[in-house]
Formats: sequence, C-alpha cells, structure tokens
Amino acid sequence: MSETQTLNDLQDLGAAAVAAVEAAPVEPKVDEQGRAYATGRRKESVARVWIKPGSGRFTINGRDQDIYFARPVLRMILQQPFQTTERVNQYDVICTVKGGGLSGQAGAVRLGISRALINFEPALRPALKKGGFLTRDSRAVERKKYGRAKARKSFQFSKR
Repeated sequence: MSETQTLNDLQDLGAAAVAAVEAAPVEPKVDEQGRAYATGRRKESVARVWIKPGSGRFTINGRDQDIYFARPVLRMILQQPFQTTERVNQYDVICTVKGGGLSGQAGAVRLGISRALINFEPALRPALKKGGFLTRDSRAVERKKYGRAKARKSFQFSKR
C-alpha cells in the first residue's frame, strides 16, 4: 500500500497499522553505562530499577536481595519476569525503593524489572505482556471516613 493511496474501509486501516508497526523496529533504550532503567509502582511504593548484563545479583537500597526481602515469596515475585523470559542469572539488578511495605515494594520492583527488560530487549514484550507483568496494579488502601472505625467498618451499635 503506497503512502498516497487513501483508505477506503476499516480493513485497509488495520492492514496499514500492521504494516506501520512491522516497518518500525523498536530500539533498545540503554544508557552510556549499558544499563536499562524503568520505574515500577505498587500501592504506595515506588521502585527505580536499573538492569545490566551480569551474573544475577540483586541490590535493593544498597542491600542484598536475601537480606532486604527475607520472605521467600517476595524473592519469588522478583524472579518471575526473568523466569518467564528465560533470562535467569543473566542480568544484575540495582534498585532503590521508597514507601509502602515489603509486599508493595516487591510488586513495584517486579513491574520495574519487567519494564527495564523491555527497554533492554524489546522482543521480550509479548512474553511479559502475556504473563501480566506489565500491568500496573492500581489497587490501594481506601481512605478512612469520618464517623467510621476504618474505611467501611462501623462502630459497634448500642441500642441503649
């Protein structure tokens, strides 16, 4: 389909969109030190994540992964994007996390790792998208309302 040709119906539009996507390959976004950067968020936590080729070391706020995330479930969450893309122990991860609790921080780091992997290797996007690792989980704690014990819980009712 040439550029001067007009689109007659929606099928032509779909074919033109597919051709445009295939024509423009996505370039990796890597800084001068060979690292890919991404931000991940979950609940109140924000994680800034850098990945670079290496032996699989995790550094979180200057501490090792085993020390920072002591629970095995949280460490498993961090490994999921690498296991899905079959890139275990191929990248070193350096991240800083602020806010929230450990569970929210682990979710934020996982999203950051997934986004950074795409910046480093754009071909991994379909596998990560299918696994659900690129969806930002927007659930957060509901605020407390006045006249209530918590967000929805009422005080105990007294008839007399």
